[in-house]
Amino acid sequence: MIPGATLLHAMIRGAVFYVLLFGLGAASLGWNLMAAVLFPLLPRGLGQRWGRAAISRIYRSFWWTAQATGLLRIDAGALESLHPEPGGLIIAANHPSMLDALLIVAFVPRGVCIMKAALMSNVFLGAGARLARYIRNDTALGMVRGAVTCLREGGQLVVFPEGTRTVQAPINRFMPGVTLIAHLAQKPIQTVLIETDSPYLRKGWPIWRLPRFPVEFRLRLGERFMPQADHAQLLEQLQSYVAQELRR
Repeated sequence: MIPGATLLHAMIRGAVFYVLLFGLGAASLGWNLMAAVLFPLLPRGLGQRWGRAAISRIYRSFWWTAQATGLLRIDAGALESLHPEPGGLIIAANHPSMLDALLIVAFVPRGVCIMKAALMSNVFLGAGARLARYIRNDTALGMVRGAVTCLREGGQLVVFPEGTRTVQAPINRFMPGVTLIAHLAQKPIQTVLIETDSPYLRKGWPIWRLPRFPVEFRLRLGERFMPQADHAQLLEQLQSYVAQELRR
């Protein structure tokens, strides 16, 4: 039997969490309506800088508020060292939950995501993603070309080599692509290791189902891999390294 005070505390935390999610949705919707207006008006370079910075600030505000209310604990300060780095960089992370991209982009303001083509017409995401020049994945060739162009322009490309959220511990088998992009663009791959104690928003977990609070996330920088002509071999090395680090 749950004591009355404990039950009340849990109900309050749950209500606050739903308010935060509603606020994130409202902020995303508001920015995307503004981005839809700005997209045809701003020059490409200015638009993508504003677009990426705005998305980063929205997500960072959400994480800050969630931490301030005691619902989340996030250790991601190590990612801030990536922001001032000149030149393009691939940020390759494992993918335990649906929140991973939001976490990384919040702390990497120059971050560029690869998105499902269908999401480019989503009212909460599409216009902002187009303004930020996020990359569509509707065709493999177009995605690779877009990623290489982004990196050569100095973007920091956020990728999840598993392709989907982790279902087989410690990681799913990596999909080909990330090391090919690194080779074509001649840019390094910085690994990011995401660790969490919660199953929240893992594969099959609906967004409205509450987790046990506080939810903890730790994001740490792993080894950096230089591009290789034998990108298939590099992919195996990358997967082996990330799996070994997550088993520790």
